[in-house]
Amino acid sequence: MKERAAGILLPISSLPSKYGIGTLGKEAFHFVDQLEKAGQKYWQVLPVGPTSFGDSPYQSFSAFAGNPYFIDLELLIKEGLLTKEDVEGINWGDNPSDVDYEKIYNNRFKVLHKAYQASAFEKEKEYQHFLKKSKYWLEDYCLYMALKFYFNGKEWLAWEEDIRMHKKEAVGRYSSLLSEEINFWRFCQYKFYMQWKALKKYANSHHVKIIGDIPLYMALDSADVWAHGELFELDERKKPIHVAGVPPDCFSEDGQLWGNPLYDWKKMKKTKFAWWEERMKSNARLYDVIRIDHFIGIVNYWSIPAKDDTALNGEWKKGPGKKLTDVIKKATKGSEIIAEDLGVVGPNVRKLIGKTGWPGMKILLFAFDGDGQNEYLPHNYKTTNCIVYGGTHDNETIVGFYKDKTKKETQFTRDYLAISEKEEIPKAMLRAGYASIANTAVFQMQDILELDNTARMNFPSTVGTNWKWRMLPDQFTQKHIRMLKEMCMLYNR
Repeated sequence: MKERAAGILLPISSLPSKYGIGTLGKEAFHFVDQLEKAGQKYWQVLPVGPTSFGDSPYQSFSAFAGNPYFIDLELLIKEGLLTKEDVEGINWGDNPSDVDYEKIYNNRFKVLHKAYQASAFEKEKEYQHFLKKSKYWLEDYCLYMALKFYFNGKEWLAWEEDIRMHKKEAVGRYSSLLSEEINFWRFCQYKFYMQWKALKKYANSHHVKIIGDIPLYMALDSADVWAHGELFELDERKKPIHVAGVPPDCFSEDGQLWGNPLYDWKKMKKTKFAWWEERMKSNARLYDVIRIDHFIGIVNYWSIPAKDDTALNGEWKKGPGKKLTDVIKKATKGSEIIAEDLGVVGPNVRKLIGKTGWPGMKILLFAFDGDGQNEYLPHNYKTTNCIVYGGTHDNETIVGFYKDKTKKETQFTRDYLAISEKEEIPKAMLRAGYASIANTAVFQMQDILELDNTARMNFPSTVGTNWKWRMLPDQFTQKHIRMLKEMCMLYNR
């Protein structure tokens, strides 16, 4: 990422679609066309794994699998696996700017089952190639999902004792009992990966690279923790001993209690970080650039007793550091890495990022606190090797952030951006990012469209109202495209 470039952050789920949630179909290809016309060289997405309770892409059932929700139904119709009647008579949600995850959950798998029943996918050469490439993780994930539905959606800690403990005899018995359902989940993953492969090929041929995003930690309720429990801090009953989070910060005075089980780094090291190596190889096939969320946790991480209700009583512990980043570098050869270095960034974190050569992040929404020495202000960037963002998926939109601020509260922002009204801030902030020395500038679609907080993607430490925003058809207009293209030309991006 050494050339000056720009990109847009838009999750797959946020693409327009007739069927309740964004997919890998024609609207995704159309968006690639728009990116190219707008002079954008990057499309950043949120994690694309299958989501669990709360619908967060950062709490996935798998570190490797793709989200079946993103399988495009119209492409399945073209293949003759579904009819229009199969998908058009279903209520996918009443609001085109909002994902109704309950309706998607209740209906999507029924439709995908119909497609599976009509498919002869096992005879396809591409499928055999997919099986070979996915050997490390596919069977664990497909059995896990089959079990998940067999046990009525319960987390694996509530399953029958023998399979909960992942005993060999139980794995064999349930694999036989649920063989048809396991094959359905293989079908879903095959279709996801084939559709993704086609989209990525199209994007790359149109000079657009895809930036993927991976959470540092796994959800407790995931195939990875169930099948590889020895690699996590679990007790003899496979319950977490310590969990992940962060200390008190600007988002929460009690800190953030994520609840993810922590890695047993000593055991990871004994395996030469084999799980991580496989994970990163898999992601390198998906993405051109991989953003590692909460990169700080590789250097030092906040360890919270699993019994606690808040993150207050956690303590800092040392992570694997360079031993892991060396493995990541080797596994992702050909792909690039972004280190999400937000939060408590100590000298050890900066030192490791310096050694890797990976770019860190600058957030403009954090810049305008009235202090000219703020490290996120563009004039303080010490290197071109960084990514400047307006805000991330965890932030308010730019319009939302400034909506209730007075003229006095926005004085420094307006002075710095050389504007007179706060309504001018979103576009002026975009200009400041594009004009900065940062090699790459990425802005959320919501901020390009100048939307308020009704379009906010996530409010950390809350559940039930997040990850829902969708862009309406034709909302990203020719006017927006021309504006971005002109900015790219003006600032050599």
